[in-house]
Amino acid sequence: MKIFLDTLFFIVIGYYSYKFILILIKMNQNVIVPMKIEELALLRRHPQKTVDLPLYSKQKLGIVMYGAMLLFVIVMFIVGIIINNLDWQFYLLLFLPLTYSHDLFNLFAFSKDGVLSGSRFVPWKRVKSFQFIPIDVKHKLYGYSTEVNNSYELIIKTKGFSVRGIVTTNEMKEKLTNILNEHV
Repeated sequence: MKIFLDTLFFIVIGYYSYKFILILIKMNQNVIVPMKIEELALLRRHPQKTVDLPLYSKQKLGIVMYGAMLLFVIVMFIVGIIINNLDWQFYLLLFLPLTYSHDLFNLFAFSKDGVLSGSRFVPWKRVKSFQFIPIDVKHKLYGYSTEVNNSYELIIKTKGFSVRGIVTTNEMKEKLTNILNEHV
């Protein structure tokens, strides 16, 4: 059982490390939207805050926090192996920091290769469909910010999970619709 848990944990850490390296590579390559500072105010991941440019200098805090989290989990795993006193509860505690790691990057961008959302990169071939949902009084995001009220939530459905973002103007909605129609 211990070998199975060690192997499973190693695979999960490898997956999160791969995602981290992939998002770092894709962050500066061929970004379509947002290209200008004005476009940053039109896209959001969370209602209260606009996204940052997909540059290392603008995503520095997310990069450092994600790297520190991965390093902490790897070090704790190695310490647990050296002590040789790991129970399955210890593995659950190590998985805990990984659960919300996709929120560490304040990133929502479209590139020629796919969609960057937080610490996730979705290639175009994995995108199944998309839809814009109006944020009105009955929507869960209504009331968080006046800029978000009466705007749109973009939901990109993929093979596995959905990627969500907020679009605040009709012009940006049309621009993203054209980009998504090209690739879906």
